[in-house]
Amino acid sequence: MAKILYVEDDPNLAFVVKDSLEEIGDFDISHFSDGKEAWKVFKKEKFDLCLLDVMLPELDGFSLAEKIREQNAHIPIIFLSAKALPEDRIQGLKVGGDDYITKPFSIEELELKIKVFLKRNAVSLNPVVQDNIPCGDYIFCYSQLSLTFDEEVQRLTHREAEVLKFFLDRKNQIVKREEILVAIWGRDDYFLGRSLDVFLTRIRKMLNRDSKVKLENIHGVGFKLIVP
Repeated sequence: MAKILYVEDDPNLAFVVKDSLEEIGDFDISHFSDGKEAWKVFKKEKFDLCLLDVMLPELDGFSLAEKIREQNAHIPIIFLSAKALPEDRIQGLKVGGDDYITKPFSIEELELKIKVFLKRNAVSLNPVVQDNIPCGDYIFCYSQLSLTFDEEVQRLTHREAEVLKFFLDRKNQIVKREEILVAIWGRDDYFLGRSLDVFLTRIRKMLNRDSKVKLENIHGVGFKLIVP
């Protein structure tokens, strides 16, 4: 049974979400109404996934996500928030979120996303094959969500790993923006395009120690990962 940390200060919404998910899925959900208390418990207990509201008392969801990500690079983090502006979504991804769902949302959609992230995390933490992929002087391991340069290991989020793997599978080829969005997010729209830009910025920063590796923006067309 997957153990989920759920932080939401609206008691009515929290009751509905917790009750519905536990009824339809194999989930054990621990609910907290403020970020500070949730952080205290997270440090002591083991969770498989986090569902975080953004506007929380004591410690907001973005700050909580940063603390969680500092302690655990692998755990999936999904934001559930009424803050629907593009900059809110982008901030959620910048602090380490894997997905950002705006309220109101469908319980069925949330359940499916939770199951997808739990499945991916199970694969990454229990790999059958050590899939080391060279990227210039880097070694990328998708199953371990890691990027290694000169024995220094950087940890990636699930989305970062998906985006990097997508480019490495098509290295030295031009790929269109909409092709990336459909392959990774399942659809092409403006808000997801902004999210993609955040991940590309983070990946470029991770790869900046090898001058031979470049993730280029091909104006008006798409992107190209140049790998020698």
